[in-house]
Amino acid sequence: MSDLAALKVAVTAEALDDILAQAERAGWSPLEFAARLLGSAADRRRERSLERRLRDARFRDTAALETFDWQFNAATIARAQIEELASGAFVRRHDNLIVVGQSGLGKSHLIQGLGRCACVQGFRVRYTTSAGLLQDLTAALADQTLTARLRYWSNFEMLIIDEFGFDRLERQACPEAPQLLYKVIEGRYGQRTTVLVTNVDFEAWGEYLGDAPLAMAFLDRLVDGAIVLKLRGRSYRAARARTMAAEKQDEAKSK
Repeated sequence: MSDLAALKVAVTAEALDDILAQAERAGWSPLEFAARLLGSAADRRRERSLERRLRDARFRDTAALETFDWQFNAATIARAQIEELASGAFVRRHDNLIVVGQSGLGKSHLIQGLGRCACVQGFRVRYTTSAGLLQDLTAALADQTLTARLRYWSNFEMLIIDEFGFDRLERQACPEAPQLLYKVIEGRYGQRTTVLVTNVDFEAWGEYLGDAPLAMAFLDRLVDGAIVLKLRGRSYRAARARTMAAEKQDEAKSK
């Protein structure tokens, strides 16, 4: 037990006695005994590592690909393409992913699902909204810790920036906002995967950022060579709202 403790193998004395008894009864080979002894400890360590990666990713909710309604927009959202992305190959290649589409299509659900798959495969993932990222960067600019925060945002193997274009950039409150976003993109360029989820199509980025040359630099660093998904279809959120309203009307009529 002291040798196992020195190697930081988390096996209790009771568990060791149980495995030794099983080995004696079943006549396990030394290799099989070692696999059984170390396998459970390795599984527990992998589970703890996954729990830590999921916690560090700070997903907004528990959205997963398994719970996505694939039938609702089956004609316009290709399940096979999303599931291929779930393999994580694009993260290993350091490719960026841009998801463009109107509100209500389930973009955030899909992208958080992909993020969870990446966590399972061992990648360090961080989810944030564009507003949340800007809030963090402007605070760092104010207290002169911007370099450290840029390093923080550059270290994740997969950075998901959701809701880009959801709200207008507060240029009056923080005139540096577009440049701060660009610093994050530039710091990750060619080395880490950046995922951007937006309802603003590329030709409108200049207006959104308030700086046409900077928008071109964004496109060059973020979109050129990236995987681009342009999602179309009916708004799942609007359809659900209509269904809930109809159900309430039916309940009211039945009273």
